[in-house]
Amino acid sequence: MTTVTTTSVSAADLAVDRELARVSDSFRFLLDLTPVDVESNRHAFLHGTATEPSFTYRELEDDPEVLRTVLSAVDVADVEDRTLGHLLRAKHRELELRLDMLAARDTADFLPLSIELYGAVAPGLLDHAESLLDRFNGSASGQGDERIDAEQFLALAEAELAHYRTIDADIGVHVEIRQDTSGIMVSGRNLIVGAAARLPLDRAHALVQHEVGTHLLTYLNGTHQPVRVMAAGLAGYEQTQEGLAILAEYLVGGLSSERLRQLAGRVVAVHLMTTGASFPEVHQRLVGAGFSRTGAFTTTMRAFRSGGLTKDAIYLRGLHDVLGHLARGGTLDLLWLGKLPLDDLPLVRDLADRGVLRAPVLLPRYLADPATAVRLERAAGLTDPARLIGSTT
Repeated sequence: MTTVTTTSVSAADLAVDRELARVSDSFRFLLDLTPVDVESNRHAFLHGTATEPSFTYRELEDDPEVLRTVLSAVDVADVEDRTLGHLLRAKHRELELRLDMLAARDTADFLPLSIELYGAVAPGLLDHAESLLDRFNGSASGQGDERIDAEQFLALAEAELAHYRTIDADIGVHVEIRQDTSGIMVSGRNLIVGAAARLPLDRAHALVQHEVGTHLLTYLNGTHQPVRVMAAGLAGYEQTQEGLAILAEYLVGGLSSERLRQLAGRVVAVHLMTTGASFPEVHQRLVGAGFSRTGAFTTTMRAFRSGGLTKDAIYLRGLHDVLGHLARGGTLDLLWLGKLPLDDLPLVRDLADRGVLRAPVLLPRYLADPATAVRLERAAGLTDPARLIGSTT
C-alpha cells in the first residue's frame, strides 16, 4: 500500500482522533439498543398471549458513565487543524449523545435523545412515505417464494468478503449468527445475522451489497485512513450510509417495490410512535397498509426498541439525500473513503486534497459491472425513489 505523508496534520491532532475512535469502538451501540428476545415476544404478541411486548436487553459491556469519563478526557478543543478539529468536535458531541442514550435505555428519557440524534419525521417525509404505501399497495413485489436461512446468507456474505480479501488479505471482519438478535446488522467490523432470519432468495445479493458492499466496505476503508474516525463514522454519517446502501441495492438490480414499502412503513411507524401511538396501534396501522402481521411486528419493534428509536426514518430520508446529491452532479467517489455524511463532503474533500486522507483500498465489486453504470446514470436523473422501480434493467 502506498504511504501518504500527512505533514499538514500534527501527531497531536491525530492522537486525539485515535482516542475518539477508541471510545467509539468500545461500545456496541445498535446491538445494545436491540432486544435479545424478539422472537419470543413476536410469538406471544401474534398469538394473543401478550397485548404489549416486554422486551429484554443485553447487559452493557461497560458503564456509560465510565465511558463518558474517558470521553471527557479527550481534548478536542486544542486540535490545531481547522478542518479536522471541526470534524472531531462534532464526533465528540455525538459520542456524548450516544452514551446518554445507552444510559437512558428503556426509559422515558430515551426518545428525546433519539430525536436529537436521528431527528423526527418531517411532514414532507411522512407524506412521501404514505404515498409510497398507496402507490405500491397490492403491487407485485418482485420477490419469489424461495427463502434462504441465516447459514445460507452467512455463506453469501463470506463469499463476498473472500473477493475483497484477494485485494486486502488483512481484512479483519467477523461474521456470525447469533440467537440473541433478529435480522441482519453491522456493528463495527462485525456482521451479525439473527438465527431466525429468513430472507427472499432474489433479495439476497442486494442485501449482501447493502451490508458488505457498503457498511463493511466503508468501515474497512476507514481503518486504512490516518484519520481513524473515518471508520467509526463522522458525526451524522448513518443517514448517508443507509441511503448509499439502499442505492447499492438498486445498482445491483435488487430494489423492489416491496423494499420501498418497507422503508415507507418504517417512516410511518416512527412517526406514529413519536406522536404517542401504542405498539398495538402501530402494528395494526401497518397490517391495515398491507404488511404481514409478522413483518409489521418487526417494523413496530424497531421503532419502539429501547424506549423509542427514530433511526428507521433515516433510510428513506437518506435515499432522498443521495439521489439529490447525484441529481446535482455529485459523485460517489468520496463516500467510499469511510463513513461520512453528505454534509461533510467539503471538509472531507479538503482533507483528501491535502493528502491527509488516502484513496480507498476497496471499491464495491458491482462498480465493475457495466449494468451498474447504466443504472447509476439513470438514478442521477431521478429524485423520487419510486421511479427507481422498473428502471433496474
